[in-house]
Amino acid sequence: MPDRSPFLLDPDVVFLNHGSFGAVPRPVFERYQQLQLEMEHQPVEWLQRRAEPLLAEARTRLASYVGCAADELVHFPNPTTAINMVAKSLALDALEPGDEILTTDHEYGAMDRTWKVICSMTGTHHVQAHIPFGLTADEFVERVWARRSSRTKVLFLSHMTSATAMRFPVEELVRRARQAGILTIIDGAHIPGHVPLDLTALGADIYTGANHKWMCAPKGSAFLYARRDVRHLLRPLVVSWGWDSDHPSDSQFVDHHEWQGTRDLAPFLATPAAIEWMTAQDWPAVQARCRARLADALRRVDELTGQRSVYADDGFEWFAQLAVVRLPDLDPVVLKQRLYDEFRVETPVHRFRDDVLLRISIAMYNTGDDVDALMAALRTLLPQLTT
Repeated sequence: MPDRSPFLLDPDVVFLNHGSFGAVPRPVFERYQQLQLEMEHQPVEWLQRRAEPLLAEARTRLASYVGCAADELVHFPNPTTAINMVAKSLALDALEPGDEILTTDHEYGAMDRTWKVICSMTGTHHVQAHIPFGLTADEFVERVWARRSSRTKVLFLSHMTSATAMRFPVEELVRRARQAGILTIIDGAHIPGHVPLDLTALGADIYTGANHKWMCAPKGSAFLYARRDVRHLLRPLVVSWGWDSDHPSDSQFVDHHEWQGTRDLAPFLATPAAIEWMTAQDWPAVQARCRARLADALRRVDELTGQRSVYADDGFEWFAQLAVVRLPDLDPVVLKQRLYDEFRVETPVHRFRDDVLLRISIAMYNTGDDVDALMAALRTLLPQLTT
């Protein structure tokens, strides 16, 4: 049964927005604070003597969870920072005028902006495959691949999109890109703790994931994974003591990218506690219950609005615990604000192309009562905002 008690969330808010920033259970938050207190007790000992082995231990546990070797990933505060490092590294050494960055028109806004800046710096082109709603998995793959050209240098895809909550079938595109000599970069911000992940089996060249979302780790915990044969392309975003280190570790990749000057390391070091906490909850069973509740919520909203689903019914699981549903044409900013102000329902509403989308997250603490509260609010507000 859903249990909200481990979480620190405001009990007066119907929180259906776990997908934006996550929520930390109390045992993980206490571990996070304990680590911060230990550092403040003796900052020099902590940062100069203890930090390196503790970071390595946390990295090893995280790597095991996402299916790679410990020296194939490094800690980053968020996926946006990680991808900025990658993109700016490619701009320095790997991209030439006329090269193309192939992506879709469903990508995270910060990433679109990042690639557009890189393209303006390098004379490369930002090519977006148009992805309509309702495609099958095979149609998605072919539509993206059809935009490939002889100048395609990078394939950048979300594993799960933010605005449209679609789990893209990236596996086949990664395979094709590898055969074609195209660098694959996958933004998996919404994947760890949400959808099973095996980085070695996936085979992407570069992958980033957020631990603070569905893994329930503290804010500021994410990772960047890079295959060994592409690491020479990556330059540190911040050059610090790991560059030409006097005491190098076994991994230059870790040395160059992990230490970025003095910062709070507690989010990284508390991430293993989040993994252990999830494991103790029988996480696959939690995920299955949440997906079933979400599917029911989508059905109920569709019945209320008469809108059709955005997801293809082709056997591919386009969503897990995060999904969007169409609403009638209205002002999404007004609806979002009134949902919160009048009904204390926290959930995103936004316009994507010609559609108004309501995005719903169902986490382990969400109950049927939460969905009922959302439905009651929509039954009141939609007639007022669409007449």
